Amino acid sequence: MLVTLVCGLLQLAIWIIIAWIVLSYVVSFGRLGFDHPVRRLYDALSGAIEPVMRPIRGVIPPVRVGGAALDLSPLILIIGVSLLLRFIC
Repeated sequence: MLVTLVCGLLQLAIWIIIAWIVLSYVVSFGRLGFDHPVRRLYDALSGAIEPVMRPIRGVIPPVRVGGAALDLSPLILIIGVSLLLRFIC
């Protein structure tokens, strides 16, 4: 029962990271005000995800692609959680 709960939470974490990635593009490229519900949801998810991604960014900095920087930390986090899922479940 505990394993099932942990597996469900890890799967939920992967979906939350994916939602955060999508919302980050919407917030970056959209013209949303600070009080917009999408912006508030993004900020709430950022509060949960950023502390986990900060150490990953310290080890693997964003990759420069032309004039932009590609942050690989969400991908690394998804891979890590997926590996943990495979090991536990």
